[in-house]
Formats: sequence, structure tokens, C-alpha cells
Amino acid sequence: MQYVSTRGHSATPSFSEILLGGLAPDGGLYLPREYPQVSNAELDQWRKLSYADLAFEVLKKFATDIPEADLKALAHKTYTADTYRNTHAGEDASQITPLRTLEDKDGKKLVLQGLSNGPTLAFKDMAMQLLGNLFEYALAKKGAELNIVGATSGDTGSAAEYAMRGKQGIRVFMLSPHKKMSAFQTAQMFSLQDPNIFNIAIEGVFDDCQDIVKAISNDLEYKAAKKIGTVNSINWARVVAQVVYYFRGYLAATTSNEQKVSFTVPSGNFGNICAGHIARMMGLPIDKLVVATNENDVLDEFFRTGVYRVRKSAETYHTSSPSMDISKASNFERFIYDLLGRDSDRVKALFHKVETAGGFDLTGKPGSDGNEFTSVIKYGFASGKSTHADRLDTIRFAEERYGITVDTHTADGIKVARENLAQGVTMIVLETALPAKFNETIREALGRDADRPAGFENIEALPQRFEVMPADAASVKNFVAQHTGL
Repeated sequence: MQYVSTRGHSATPSFSEILLGGLAPDGGLYLPREYPQVSNAELDQWRKLSYADLAFEVLKKFATDIPEADLKALAHKTYTADTYRNTHAGEDASQITPLRTLEDKDGKKLVLQGLSNGPTLAFKDMAMQLLGNLFEYALAKKGAELNIVGATSGDTGSAAEYAMRGKQGIRVFMLSPHKKMSAFQTAQMFSLQDPNIFNIAIEGVFDDCQDIVKAISNDLEYKAAKKIGTVNSINWARVVAQVVYYFRGYLAATTSNEQKVSFTVPSGNFGNICAGHIARMMGLPIDKLVVATNENDVLDEFFRTGVYRVRKSAETYHTSSPSMDISKASNFERFIYDLLGRDSDRVKALFHKVETAGGFDLTGKPGSDGNEFTSVIKYGFASGKSTHADRLDTIRFAEERYGITVDTHTADGIKVARENLAQGVTMIVLETALPAKFNETIREALGRDADRPAGFENIEALPQRFEVMPADAASVKNFVAQHTGL
């Protein structure tokens, strides 16, 4: 498997090199030179597999430099019922990502795929637990160490820290927007006392944190000297791990490869739904990929109009689905690369324009940057938006109609999914997190607290350890240097 940068860098690194490196040297994101294809015969065979074995089959198409026996062992080490045990009542933990039918009426079917059963109660665990094991494996092979600098709007941070805590040769420096996560999310991260975990609260919004991570990754001399890696969804290995549950959802929801399904995905940074795009490009029979946004609707605006217009920090809303409070979607570049026929020069120019002019226009109108918006439909994308009022209504509706409590982001997904149901095509909503992580809004919607899995009863009362810093890359670089000894 050969990899290319969306911005045309000439080197073709291996999967393991990309795993430890993150961004390409030219600031682009890595993708396979060609997407591996999945045959009908393979899909038939994969229907019978456990989640760990399915993960191995998907991963081996991308991680061709890792011996298959090692890769299989890593998949089986990661995807166990013991790790993904926080299931809803009546669900089978061995399924890892169990499906629950919410509606099945008049040929329209709505299904929820449980992705939040891992140790931090959010879908990020599905990829991050594997990433932690891959990092440890690759570093041990080289006798090396890695300093991870990441950004989080809430869930990536805790998933990364729980996956990396105590890992040999790994330190984690996680940036989050100061006072803009839920109390539960904040406590999950800041209460960790492991000596290899460092939390940095940035005075700004998530996009400021993400910009700092990219600035550090683009300082190639510093990156090499300080052995910097990343766990954000700019890391290709994390996206590949997420591809697996699209295959699992499809295979569990269908009985024949003639059937198609659609997925609705709550999305801010475009990483989760980018994995769905890749699964579709591999040949998975996906009809629609529906992007569900909150009030920070930069992605919804693009898929409705063809204009990609990032928002400044002051224009980014702090909402009750805070993990999607993102106005510059990092992984969107991967899709645009495919949409533009893999023209890396144009991709580089467009994303330079994002940095200098705040966006680009693919409507084909006079003065626009291209006319590719007309081709979006070929890739199956649709979108919708949900507000705080919608969120409250959907949480109440899910409790009354389905008998379940859903978190705020999953509520955004259900609201948009119900607007996009089609006859004869099962719609799968990807669950984002367990409701306990956003208890403030659950209490507002339902007048009671969300249930908490064992071990999380009083997490907000635990001592917290973090540093507050300005939105300044130099300050973060100095802090990392001081704590790495490099």
C-alpha cells in the first residue's frame, strides 16, 4: 500500500511511518494512492466474523508493512468485551458496536449503532484504543519514544489519554478550549494523575487548539527534535480504525450485499464521516452519508451551497453539543482531494485560501474557485443542522418513543436522520457518546440526571491537574520542551 499527501509531497511513506508522523511534511493529509477494493465474496465472508477479526481484515488492506500475525494480535488485544463493556441494558458487549432498531414503519427503518461502550463512553474509543496499541507496538520495534500533541473539543482528549496512560515511551500533551467542555468531559481528562499525561487548557475555542497542533506539526525541525506525533483524526491510522465500524454496521443491518444502507453522522471535524466516505470508496454499499451539524454549521453550509466558509473564533458558538463546536474541519481536505479528482495543486491552493481568505467556493458561479459542487451527489453526501431547541426536543422524543436516553450529539444525529429517511434503505445513526457526559442538558430536557456507568459516579469531585495557556503555539512548544527532556 502506497500513500500520498493531499498536497502532493513526493515521498511515499509506509503505514507505520504515517502512524508516528501525523501530517505530511507539506502540511497535507495522507491517503492511499488507490483505495483498496472489497469484493462481494469478501463481504459475504466478513458477515460471520467477530469485530476483532473484521478489524484485522480491514486493517491488513492498509497496514501492509505490519506482519499479519502481529496485526491480528493487536486487533484481538484491542476489541474485547471487557474493554467495550459499557453497553445499554439488554445489549451484548461481545458485539462491540451493537445495533438497536428505533423505528421500522412504512418501509423506513432507523437504527442506532452503539459506539460509546469503551472506557471513556464516547465513539473516539473505537479508534483510540487501537491507536494506543499500534503506537506501543511500533515504538517498541524501533526502541523509540513519542510525544503526542493533540487537540480536543471534549472526547478525543479523554479517549487518547485513557488509551495512552502508562504506555511505554509515550507522553500526551492534550490541548482543550478552556471552560468550553462539559463538566464530565473536563473531569475525565483533568483528573488523570498519570505522569505521562499533560492537560493544557487554551484560552480560546477548539479551532485555536487545532491550529496550534498544526503549527507544531508544520515546524519540521521542532517536530523531529521533540519526536512529535498526533492522535487527532488527521492521523491516518485513526481514520482507518473508524472505517471498520461502517463495515460492521452495514453487515449487521443487512442480509444481502444487494441491500444498501445510509449513515447519519454527527460531525464537526469531518473525521468520523470521512471514514464512511473511505468505506464507500472501497465498495461498501452505502447510499447516503448524511452530515449532522449543530449551530456551527460550516459543513452543512458546504453540502447545501458549495461554499466552504470557516468561522473565526468569535463566530464559533459554544453549544450543548460541544464536541462539534468546530468551524474549521481538518479532515474535510481528504474529501476535497477526491472531489477535485486528486489534483493536489488545486487542493493546496484552496486550503491556502482557507488560511488567507477564510474559505473557498466550488459553485461554478463567476469568480468561484471551481464547479465541483455538482459532483458532490456522486459521493452520496447530504446534510442537516440541529439547534439547542431541536436537541432538547429529540432527547425527549427518544425517551418517549424509543425508551432510551441519548446524548446531545446523538440527538443531533437522530434529528437529521429522521429528515433523511428513505423507503427501503435502512438509516444507521452513529451514536456519539453516553448521555452521562452531557448531564447538564439531559437534566434540562428530562428533569433528571442521566444514568452513569459504574466507576464514574463522582468524577467531577476528583482533584484536577491542568495548565491554562494563551492561544499561542510558542507557549505550548516551550511547555512540551520543558517536559520531554529533549
